[in-house]
Amino acid sequence: MKRVITLFCTLVLLILNTVSANDGSTQIGVYDYPIDNPLAATVIGTPKEQVASLPKDIPRQAMKLVVFPDREIKKFIPNKALNYTLVGQKKAAPLIFSIAGTGASHKSAKMRLLEKAFFQAGFHVVSLPSPTYANFIVTASTTQVPGHIVQDSADIYRVMALIKEQIKDRVQITDYNLVGYSLGGAQAAFVAKLDEEQGAFDFKKALMINPPVNLFNSVSILDRMLEENIPGGLNNFNAFFDEMMVEFSHHYSESENVDFNDDFLYRIYENKQQEVDLSRVAATVGMSFRISSSNMIFTSDVMTNGGYILPKNHELGKIESTTNYFKVSSRVSFTDYYNERFLPFFMARNQGMTSDKLLDDLSLKSIAGYLRTSDKIAVVHNEDDVILAPGEIDFFREVFQSRAHIYPKGGHCGNMAYKDNITYMVNHFEKQGVNHE
Repeated sequence: MKRVITLFCTLVLLILNTVSANDGSTQIGVYDYPIDNPLAATVIGTPKEQVASLPKDIPRQAMKLVVFPDREIKKFIPNKALNYTLVGQKKAAPLIFSIAGTGASHKSAKMRLLEKAFFQAGFHVVSLPSPTYANFIVTASTTQVPGHIVQDSADIYRVMALIKEQIKDRVQITDYNLVGYSLGGAQAAFVAKLDEEQGAFDFKKALMINPPVNLFNSVSILDRMLEENIPGGLNNFNAFFDEMMVEFSHHYSESENVDFNDDFLYRIYENKQQEVDLSRVAATVGMSFRISSSNMIFTSDVMTNGGYILPKNHELGKIESTTNYFKVSSRVSFTDYYNERFLPFFMARNQGMTSDKLLDDLSLKSIAGYLRTSDKIAVVHNEDDVILAPGEIDFFREVFQSRAHIYPKGGHCGNMAYKDNITYMVNHFEKQGVNHE
């Protein structure tokens, strides 16, 4: 009788916590992630006491891969090898390739989070930088003009194939899987589709975490967050940045034994919610993206001699100051980059290419048919994700149906470390069967 009651209570809890919407997607009922405001969630992340229980230390190996042996090395950026991370089990296990978000490296905080979660669950993990990250642009990008999701995904796939060969004697791999967050999540879908055609991996499972629907829409939203929320406009970018750092330093000096991290920011938000200037938070999100995109644009210009930021044919020296170039690139929105550099470059490479066609290529809608029928791919998202245009969340409900797991809040990747989210992500891959012995 006791067992019957226990099973009944468990069933009730499952019904309360996970229900199906009319479109077939998974809607979350009871969800206790503590930050209701999507902008605050995006900046703050998950408070320490709500983070999933994960190992502190795991066996990370810093790896290097030469993708283009004959590529010219620039004096200012003398890198020739792509940096990535391998986290290996001691026994045979499935491997998960993990793709970073916009401007992020293979060892960013979110990548390390995913490494810990999947390693603890029994997987090998290979962490890759974003194709919009400087080291990838320099060493592994075919065009060195990043942002074209189809081309960038093909570059990721090439890198994965080379890594597969490089690590074959280091770890025993039973199957291959794929995960990515933000832009990396969208690229994971294109990589999975490419693998259907070329078959180097035969991915068993793929998971997209908070991907954009349309890259151009999302980066335009992020551009506006900065430009519309800095007091005095974009010309006050440097003053805004300095003021923000002074403000954080003030709060830090008033706190005892608090690290400058997501938990520290959460305490500021929790204790002074009425004082939080949401326009300032929006500008902070936009500024973070602008710094990433500025680095991307600058690196691309150096490597291609594009003459967009630097004077044409000017080769930077190792110790040459780049301050003035950063000031220029920090005022270049992604929209500017798209219209003035990206669009002309790809139209010149592809006869008959139009702006509308290129914009379509940058969208998940261009592969909606594949996503609708591929059972291996699932998506986890947030109803209030700040990088989605109005109505775009419905794309995931309609296309993925029961493979769409949508939380009611969390902003853009703010709840990735939350215990419920980690449990869902791990369970998605564990369904293939991981031996924990």
